[in-house]
Amino acid sequence: MDPLSRYDPIVGDPAAFHAACDRPLPSVVRVNDIKTTPDRVRRAFEAADVGFEPVGWHEGLFELDEGESPGNSWPFVHGWVYGQEEVSAVPALVLDPEPGERVLDCCAAPGSKTTQLAARMADRGTVVGNDNNLGRLSALRSNAERCGVTNLVVTRADARNFSLKPFDGEPFDRTLVDVPCSCEGTIRKNPDAVDNWSMDHVEGIAGVQKGILERSLGVTRPGGTLVYSTCTFAPEENEAVLQYALENGGCRLLDYELPLDHAPGLTEWDGETFDDSMRKAKRIYPHHNDTGGFFCAKLEVCG
Repeated sequence: MDPLSRYDPIVGDPAAFHAACDRPLPSVVRVNDIKTTPDRVRRAFEAADVGFEPVGWHEGLFELDEGESPGNSWPFVHGWVYGQEEVSAVPALVLDPEPGERVLDCCAAPGSKTTQLAARMADRGTVVGNDNNLGRLSALRSNAERCGVTNLVVTRADARNFSLKPFDGEPFDRTLVDVPCSCEGTIRKNPDAVDNWSMDHVEGIAGVQKGILERSLGVTRPGGTLVYSTCTFAPEENEAVLQYALENGGCRLLDYELPLDHAPGLTEWDGETFDDSMRKAKRIYPHHNDTGGFFCAKLEVCG
C-alpha cells in the first residue's frame, strides 16, 4: 500500500495529489539579499543564458528551466542565489525577523533557512544556527560563508537540550523550529522518501519533535514568536505535536497571511481531535502550487 494514500481524505483532490507527487520537482533558487537584488540576478541569468521564470508570489524566487542546475551558474558560486525549494522559503517569511533581533534556528543545517533569516535581518543582530550533526554543520558554515553572512553563531547541540548559558541566559526574540521529520513532502525530489515508511518511525520522530518544540518555547522570550514547520503530511508530526505544545508549553497559535494555495490545519484525524485554533496552521500540498509538501504554524510564546 502506498503510505500517501492515508491522506486521501484530507488533500481535497486525491488524484491530483498523487499525480503531483509522481512528477519531478521544479528547481528553484532564492535571491540572497545580503549580496544582490532580484533585478541583478535576473540580468546575470540572462547574460549567462540561464533559463528561468519568476515565482509569482515572491519576487526573490526564480524557477529554473528544466535541465538547469542552481550550482552550475556563477551567481550561485558567488553567493547571489541559494538553491532552495519554493515552499522551504515560507517559514523564514512567516517568522519575519527584524534587523538587530536575536533569532534561533534550532535545526539549522545545511542552512537554506538560516541564510534566509540572516538576509531578512540585513545581516544585523544575531542568528544562532544550531544542529546536532557535525557533517551538516560543516555545510552550514560553508553556505553561510558563500552567502556573506556575518551575524551567524554556529552551535552544536541536541535541540531538545539547547542551553542559554553561552548566551548569558537571555532568551531569543524569535525561534525557527523546522524539525526533522518523516519527509513525505519531499517525495518529488526524493522518490524513495516513503520506501521505508512505517508508523513506528512517524510516532518515534513525533516524540523527538515534541521535545524540540517544548525546549524551543522555553528559550524564546514571553511575547516572542516561534514558527514550527515540517516537510511531511503526517498529522502525528504536525497538528498532534502542536496540540501537545498548546496543552503543555504556554503558547497560542497565530494566524498569518500566505500568498500560496493551501489548506487549513486539521481539527480532527483518526479519531483524535485538536484545538479549533489549529485551523490557523497551513498545509501546502504538492498539487496546490506545483511544489513540495509542507506544514507551517506560527505561535506566540505566552508569559
